[in-house]
Amino acid sequence: MTHKRILTGDRPTGRLYLGHYLGSLQNRLKLQHDYETYILIADVQALTDNFATPERLQANIRGLCSTT
Repeated sequence: MTHKRILTGDRPTGRLYLGHYLGSLQNRLKLQHDYETYILIADVQALTDNFATPERLQANIRGLCSTT
């Protein structure tokens, strides 16, 4: 039996907090066993928010990857 797929993503705009867990991450954990899951980090989209401070983007990406 093949699993259905989920494609979802996050924008590395800052640190994760409890709202992220309750609103998104908790559901991803539940669904990961029933679906083939792909999670992306939307770097290009985040560049528009951090155009003046691109160094923040790199730190935010690392923070996002280490907490999910």
